[in-house]
Amino acid sequence: MKKKVLFVLSLGLIAGVLSGCSSNDDQAQDVSEITIYSGRSEEYFTPFTEWEEKTGIKVNIRYGDSAELAAQILEEGTNSPADLFLSQDAGSLGAISQAGLFATLPDDIGVDIPSKFIAEDRSWIGVTGRTRVFAYNPVKVSVLPQSVTNLTQAKYRNQVGIAPSNASFQAFISGLINAKGEAAAQKWLNDMKANGVKIYPKNSAIVEAIDKGEISIGLVNHYYVWEVTESLGREINAKIGFFAPGDIGNMVNVSGIGSLASSAKQSAAQDFINFLTTAAVQKEFVSQSFEYSLLPDAIPPVGLLTLEAVGAPAVDLASLKDVQRTQDLLVKVGLL
Repeated sequence: MKKKVLFVLSLGLIAGVLSGCSSNDDQAQDVSEITIYSGRSEEYFTPFTEWEEKTGIKVNIRYGDSAELAAQILEEGTNSPADLFLSQDAGSLGAISQAGLFATLPDDIGVDIPSKFIAEDRSWIGVTGRTRVFAYNPVKVSVLPQSVTNLTQAKYRNQVGIAPSNASFQAFISGLINAKGEAAAQKWLNDMKANGVKIYPKNSAIVEAIDKGEISIGLVNHYYVWEVTESLGREINAKIGFFAPGDIGNMVNVSGIGSLASSAKQSAAQDFINFLTTAAVQKEFVSQSFEYSLLPDAIPPVGLLTLEAVGAPAVDLASLKDVQRTQDLLVKVGLL
């Protein structure tokens, strides 16, 4: 039976979480509801019923792909009905920030999140961490790759899966462009194509293909092996691996959230962001979605390295904002 991941916290826990929230201002504004554009899927981010009950504010969520929702917000501009944008990656957040559509968040919002996971201009705040990894079939792959560049070798011909339409993969390519230059990123993508890379619509489909024996290795976020295992209700023929320390394939990205400047419900939006970044809710993210808490010294998901031990390259998350450039490159090489 598929185990659906829900955020169902006790009323007592939520009461503690919300004790520091400034909902009086919202009541003065007579806020009855807030609208969130969420790039996180419904099974990982369900409406917080207890938050609604405590504040009296209804949460409306519009789900979709992060990049597509970012494009929608850019098109809507100051007329967007969204109060908050929750993205699965920093690149989509950066695109909205660059357009000046986010409000500047006060210093007392998300105070426990390290500054490296917060936009320098405080236009958005990281919520959870996700590492790029390779998933692989341990029976088929005996020598693990040390770099994403290894995946263009003949021994991986027709055996590697990627999801070019996925926002997290696009953020990875943005990181590759920034680290190596666009020409090098284009060459790698072309080399991957020439080596028979397999295209999938999403990360979970890559892991499922590894489990079925269709491919032996794929580029995904760290939690997808866990997700597919939970979905199938059994151990699968896939594990996760990390490249050598410092390789761009180990890039750490974040899901994050920002408040739209056009929203008249800033206090409610800020309360909600504080809710997501408290220790209690961060712990729920780790246990129920297998993502990393961004709080210092937080316990990682079971069986995984700490974020500090991953060997991630130094990446300025704000530099991932040029989503259009990355998508244009993927179109140019024929992967979108």
